[in-house]
Amino acid sequence: MKQKFNLLVLAFLLVSISSIAQQIQMPQASPSAKIIQKVGLTDVTVDYSRPSAKGRKIFGELVPFGEVWRTGANGATILNFSTDVSITGTKVPAGSYALYSIPGKTTWTMILSKNTKLWGSIGYDSKDDLLRFTATPTKTSRMYDSFEIGFSKLTDSSADLSIKWEQTRVEFTIQTEVDPIVMADIQKQVIDAQSTNPALLYQAANYYFTSNKDLNQAYTWIKQSTSSDPKYWTLHLQAKIEMSLGKKTEALESATKSKKLAQEGKNLDYVGLNDRLIKSIK
Repeated sequence: MKQKFNLLVLAFLLVSISSIAQQIQMPQASPSAKIIQKVGLTDVTVDYSRPSAKGRKIFGELVPFGEVWRTGANGATILNFSTDVSITGTKVPAGSYALYSIPGKTTWTMILSKNTKLWGSIGYDSKDDLLRFTATPTKTSRMYDSFEIGFSKLTDSSADLSIKWEQTRVEFTIQTEVDPIVMADIQKQVIDAQSTNPALLYQAANYYFTSNKDLNQAYTWIKQSTSSDPKYWTLHLQAKIEMSLGKKTEALESATKSKKLAQEGKNLDYVGLNDRLIKSIK
């Protein structure tokens, strides 16, 4: 009797597994999407689903004003930061967060929740909030039938995360730390190690120059780099630093050498850059 029962259970399980395996594959109503944007030295990843308007009125009807929304479809939209960032001046530790929002006619409340396991906003609890801040919705110039999240206004250390659906856009800025990380790396790999590596010396000099730091130190590093391994791009940087230090004769000589090497390397971009630099020196 027991053997018959076990056989029946086994048969039931096999039928159940077979039924699951035979599901028909169909397009999702709200297909999933994943984007990764490098912001400064930080990877910002967004996992979300993209519902479509399909002729429906969205904000104020399908998505009610004044209620917590999953900011997408299906599971909650998830943001992941590979390093610490800041939003509206508040530090957000590296990690994953659910992005919720409370849409309004003139103001949205944006929410980063530490609970990333919910299906949409079902079970949402404000006790799990890491951060709340406001954002102002604006009208887009065109209709977005499909919900879309993207990035705009990229700088060396920040970017705006942009949410668009129907004719509504909401944005907020993600600020990342760059200078402390780069400076610590330069301290370790160049200064403390007393590096003679031409590539590292060039990188350190370039960062000091573009970040308006100690130009004399940048000049010392770039001269060490070009003395041991002159390249058209390193000599071009040397010329720009010399120009900034008021060393016009040296700058003209470095730019001329850089142009010659660029011509030999058939890099027309650097030929043009040096032509313009030489013209500005003269």
